Amino acid sequence: MIRLLRWLLLPITAIYAMAVWLRNKLYDWQIFKSKIYPISSIVVGNLAVGGTGKTPMIECLVRWFGADYRIATLSRGYGRKTKGFRYVEVEDDATQTGDEPLQFKRKFPHLTVAVSEDRRIGMEQLSANHDLILLDDAFQHRRVKAKCNILLFEYASFSDFMLPLPTGNFRDLLPQAKRAHAIVVTKTPSDASESDRDIITKRLRKYTNAPIYFASISYGEAVCISDETDRKFDFSDMRLILVTGIANPKPLIEYLEKMSPQVKILAFSDHHHFTDSDYQQIRKTFQEQSNLGETILITTEKDAQRLAINQLPNIPSFYIPIQFAFDQEQSLRKVIINTLQDNNVNEH
Repeated sequence: MIRLLRWLLLPITAIYAMAVWLRNKLYDWQIFKSKIYPISSIVVGNLAVGGTGKTPMIECLVRWFGADYRIATLSRGYGRKTKGFRYVEVEDDATQTGDEPLQFKRKFPHLTVAVSEDRRIGMEQLSANHDLILLDDAFQHRRVKAKCNILLFEYASFSDFMLPLPTGNFRDLLPQAKRAHAIVVTKTPSDASESDRDIITKRLRKYTNAPIYFASISYGEAVCISDETDRKFDFSDMRLILVTGIANPKPLIEYLEKMSPQVKILAFSDHHHFTDSDYQQIRKTFQEQSNLGETILITTEKDAQRLAINQLPNIPSFYIPIQFAFDQEQSLRKVIINTLQDNNVNEH
C-alpha cells in the first residue's frame, strides 16, 4: 500500500527532481557560489536518504590519516537541540551535538569534532588549527567545495528504482555522481559475485568516471554499556532484544539472526530520541523475554549515544561496533591522497 502511494506521488517527484536539477545547475553555472578553502578537506556523502554508512567511512579516514594530519570532523549535528557552531566534548549528550558527532568524539577523544549547520562557518573556525577537515554528509552542501568527494551508495539500492523523493529514496540525482572523486558501494554482501559487481559498475559508469570500490560490513565484538565490566556472552545461548534508531537496521538484524534464532526487534526511526514510553516498552519487552530464558539487549554504536542506560536498570546492554572491509583499501587511500595533493597544487 505504501509503495503504491509513493508511485501515485510521481508528479511531485518530477517537480522535486526539477528543483534539485535547477539548484545544481545554478552552482555549475556559478550563479550560486561555492567557496574553496586552502585547507585539505574531504566530503563523505550520499545521494540517497540515510543508511549508506557515512559514519564508519569517516572513522576509516580518521584511522588512515590521523597520524599524518591534524584532523577535525565537521557535521551538521542532525537531531541536536542546539544551534550554531559548537565543539563536541566527550561528556556531552546527543541532544547537544547529534549522535554521530558524539560517537566520533567518544571513539577518538583526541580528535577535534565540531558541529555547525553552516559549513562555511565551521570551515572558518577550524581551518587555522587543522590540516584536514572531514565533512560528514555534505555532498549536497555545495556552498563549500571540498578538495575530495567520496560518494557512498548502499549495495541494496541498486536492486530498486533509484528515483528521487518521494517516490524513491534519493534526495539528489544520479548524474551528480560526476562530482565524486571516489565511489564506495557499501554493505556489499560477502557472497556478491563478480558479475553482480560488474552490473553495478556499468550502471554507475553512465554518470561518472571515478574509481569504484566495494566495502562490506565487519562487525566487532559486542561492547558492554550497562556496567564497567568486560562481560562476554555466547549469543547462541541468549534471547536478544535489538533496539535500533537507524535508517537501515536490516544488515544488523540478519547478522544477529545468524548468531541467535531468538531475536526480538524494537525498531525506531533514524536519530530517534528515546522517550519515557520507549524505555517502558523496552523494560516490558525485556521482562517478557527474560521469563523465557536469559536475555540481553543489543543496540548499535550510534544508538548507544542516545540510550539512557540508567533508564534500563538490571538489563545487560551491549552495542555492536562496525567497520568497513574494503576489497582494495590501499588503492582507495592512494586515490584520496593523490586527489588532495593535486587539488592543493592546482590552487597555488
